[in-house]
Amino acid sequence: MRSRRRKPEKVAPGARRTGPPNSLFGEILDWMLAPLLFLWPISIIVTHNVADNIANQPYDLALADSVRALSRLVTLADGQVVVHFPAPPRALFRADQDDVLYFQVADEQGVTLTGDPEIPRPQQLVSPVGEEVLFRDEIIHGEETRVAYRLLRPGEGDASPLVLVQVAETRNKRSDLASRVVTGVLLPQFAIIPLAVVLVWVGLSRGIAPLNRLQSLIRRRRPTDLSPVPPASVPEEVRPLIIAFNDMMARLEENLQAQQRFIADAAHQMRTPLTGLKMQTDLALHETDPEQLRQSLAHIAESTDRAAHLINQLLSLARAEASFEKLYAVEPVDLGAVVREVALELFPRAQTKSIDLGAEGGEGELLVEGNAVLLRELVKNLVDNAIKYTPRGGHVTVRTRFAGSPVLEIEDSGLGIPDADRERVFERFYRVLGSGVDGSGLGLPIVREIAELHRATVTLDANPAGQGTLARVVFPRSHLQLPPAVQGDVYPLG
Repeated sequence: MRSRRRKPEKVAPGARRTGPPNSLFGEILDWMLAPLLFLWPISIIVTHNVADNIANQPYDLALADSVRALSRLVTLADGQVVVHFPAPPRALFRADQDDVLYFQVADEQGVTLTGDPEIPRPQQLVSPVGEEVLFRDEIIHGEETRVAYRLLRPGEGDASPLVLVQVAETRNKRSDLASRVVTGVLLPQFAIIPLAVVLVWVGLSRGIAPLNRLQSLIRRRRPTDLSPVPPASVPEEVRPLIIAFNDMMARLEENLQAQQRFIADAAHQMRTPLTGLKMQTDLALHETDPEQLRQSLAHIAESTDRAAHLINQLLSLARAEASFEKLYAVEPVDLGAVVREVALELFPRAQTKSIDLGAEGGEGELLVEGNAVLLRELVKNLVDNAIKYTPRGGHVTVRTRFAGSPVLEIEDSGLGIPDADRERVFERFYRVLGSGVDGSGLGLPIVREIAELHRATVTLDANPAGQGTLARVVFPRSHLQLPPAVQGDVYPLG
């Protein structure tokens, strides 16, 4: 059976729709702009870090030169560390209007020999290696400060004491330089990003213009125009959709043609009983013999029954061809119960022809997923056909069993169907010649339509027990509970 389609949910005004996006343009725009807006703050952080590194480099070089210059002033005299300043220290390490400069010479124990004691001692002292100068960040008097330092031995040999030389500078000039770099980089972005959004908008608008033209082309079509859309006239990305659309239109055209043929055939089939009714009615109106009048009325009643049967068959076929999922509920159906119900209903008709009608099945339920109304119509048409084409005194057996999946079988001792006609009898209004039985030619087409809706297969074979036909309907296996093993029980009727 076809899967049921869900009805579209109503969305209140102002409510946000949680389903698939309605606008391809908006979806593409979101996927293009969302990453851009996500990456922009990241780019600001990265730019700020890069600007800090750029601002640190020239000032770190100056601090390193100051440390080396101060290191050359440190000497060892009589075992004591001495710093010889050629000028006042504040003249050598003078501050400017932006930053404060600190210097310090301390011994290995951290005692300040000269300079500013505010500079903290490094947490880890590294042995001196050549002229290497190290850097770290500290807080002095509540201000962020950059510190350059090194360890040295003013004398020769390892017996010379270690001396820590440090020069520190506040970070005001560095912060100003980093801010100017960040501003110079980010300020153009405030103009570039809106411009990029506008360009993306314009580009997308031009990119989806072929879709708008395709929409206009389809809207301008007449309701009866089901001709295919040329795939070469649409963009390559939309071409698979257009090919699928053309395929759907072709199937729709086939369905419309089939409906038109069906209507024409139905009108032709209805004309015959109605013409007979008209003629018999005219004869009855001019008849004066009561016996002849009674016979005319009997013919009218018989023709009326045939017309009513044909109309009922047409309605059943239309009902089966309608949207099965919208009209009928799908539920577990006991196939054995349906068979017994139909057999009891048709038993009086079989009895009038002295036909032995019986139903066979196993214990318990034989469940199939489907619709009880349509399944009953399927069983009724098969049993009705078997009774109709079985001569007086014959037998008809309706059997349900489980053979890996639910199976329905109708076996009769009737006229049988030639091999060449076993497939054609499923065509509408087709009847086997020489049967001598009146019929509408719609019973088996209805059976096949309902079977296909239930994903079942219908076959007609010769009766292996002798003369007649064996109709078999095999339903698909489902998740429903499997029935007990078939015991071959017979349910007598009447």
